[in-house]
Amino acid sequence: MITLGLIPARGGSESIPRNNIAALDGGQLLDHTCEAALGSRLDRVLLNTDDPEIAAAGRACGVEAPFLRPAELAQDDTPILPVIQHTLDWLREQEEFVPDAIVLLQPTSPLRRAEDIDAALEIMASGEADTVVSVVEVPHQFNPVSVMRQQEDGSLVPFLEGPQILRRQEKPRLLARNGPAVLVIRRETLESGRLYGDRVLPYLMDRVTSLDIDEPLDLELAEFFLSKRVRKEA
Repeated sequence: MITLGLIPARGGSESIPRNNIAALDGGQLLDHTCEAALGSRLDRVLLNTDDPEIAAAGRACGVEAPFLRPAELAQDDTPILPVIQHTLDWLREQEEFVPDAIVLLQPTSPLRRAEDIDAALEIMASGEADTVVSVVEVPHQFNPVSVMRQQEDGSLVPFLEGPQILRRQEKPRLLARNGPAVLVIRRETLESGRLYGDRVLPYLMDRVTSLDIDEPLDLELAEFFLSKRVRKEA
């Protein structure tokens, strides 16, 4: 199975200005995804960006950035599917490179490790999935059976109808996509116009490695956890 790691890193961002190259742990946010990707078993790692500065940052980390993303695919509301499809078209036309699976690696998941990527690839290599997505267990207090809805008069009612489940042990176990930090997709699934095929399998990550950078506080949390990781591995 020929695999391509694809790191999408648009220059614009809404919550954190130029978040992909925001300062983190003595480097930049992007560095951590590049390091994990290059340390994994991926055959190639490519950065897809519309920004020359981000492209240079990716190359400095050792990943490929052979082209800049067209402006029409770098808008705030641009879906990720056409970005991936554009990348595959470019590689096919310019290099005759056709991977079997694409691994989407969002730079906003800096605590994801190389072993997480490899573990998700192992699930895909089993041949039983069209898509493998990294997930995190939903904390029991955020389970839909625990969620309340506020009415116009200010009072609270259960979000779900039916008997309330109050004991933690009786609540259903639910999983949520964690960014996702790792998304492995068969090429045929992408060619059919989908990210998620008919059979989707999970790769479970813990709450720390699932941290998704969405606001400035998340960068502070990532800095804290990365410093703990360095001390633990020292």
